[in-house]
Amino acid sequence: MTDLRRDLPVLLLHNMNPEWTPEERSETQEDVTAFAEALREVGHPLEVVTLEDGRLAERLNGYDPGAHIVFNWCEQLPGIAHSEPDVAAVLENLGFVFTGASRDVLSLSYDKPRVKRLLDEARLPTPPWAVFDASDTGGWDMFPAIVKAAHEHCSIGISTESVVTSPAELERRVAFILETHRQPALVEEFIDGRELHQGAWGNGRVSSLPATEMDYCELADIRERLFTYEAKYDPKSRLYEKIALHVPALLEPEEESELERIVLAAYQVSGCRDYGRIDVRLRDGIFHVIDVNPNPDINPLTSLTQAAADAGYSYGEMGSRIVNLAAARHPRFRTQI
Repeated sequence: MTDLRRDLPVLLLHNMNPEWTPEERSETQEDVTAFAEALREVGHPLEVVTLEDGRLAERLNGYDPGAHIVFNWCEQLPGIAHSEPDVAAVLENLGFVFTGASRDVLSLSYDKPRVKRLLDEARLPTPPWAVFDASDTGGWDMFPAIVKAAHEHCSIGISTESVVTSPAELERRVAFILETHRQPALVEEFIDGRELHQGAWGNGRVSSLPATEMDYCELADIRERLFTYEAKYDPKSRLYEKIALHVPALLEPEEESELERIVLAAYQVSGCRDYGRIDVRLRDGIFHVIDVNPNPDINPLTSLTQAAADAGYSYGEMGSRIVNLAAARHPRFRTQI
């Protein structure tokens, strides 16, 4: 897609949860304002739609699905856990064309064991894994291992205690997930290697963005060599300060080619639409898929946004390209592109 229509009208939909702290609300508002201004600067007529409760259908009352494309930057219905797929369901039921993944694909992304099965079936490298719904983990013998909540996003449930090195530690961490998150625990072999994030975008014909690397070189403790919730979202934390982001990642040409093959295949097998990000770990020449992210965060500091900048896209142009990809599904605008 080389010629972008910059006049497509956009509804920028995002959530603003009442329980957030004033600092969290302020940061969210800054991100939304920055993205809205970037889209307007490239020419898109745009209105921001803020959702502060679970009544999304009511909030959209009065907007014509035939006259807008929704940029779905809504992570949940406020006050309702695990409701990101429900946002897409409401949009679909109302007839809106929106950016990013469908309800079904967002539901899939919350089911990590199902994603792992799809990767295995497609013969894409992913760490060996098992699911436990009881703390008895007898039979698991691959250490170090990492323990995750089986049905969470955004590294929720991931901390330095998630990496375990013995059966006793494994059982304690699985019990913690069962008791704290009220869901099964996904256990994987922990791949202590380079962590790379690569974005991809498109439908049918999909292309990749430059790979980025989360550099853990300043962290000697294996338990700290992972991108926890704290490392992602707490600027005051040690991990946030110590983990460096390299854009683009330094790879040999043959490594770039193999990584792109893995990323594009994982994007397609998981049903990503418009844009997505695949996270991998490189060890002994093998790129292991550790996470598939439809609708990844695209605030100005994220790896996908910085990768798009490295590829020559301004912030607004990146957003416009995603809007144009969604517009190809719109009964009115697709005939004009």
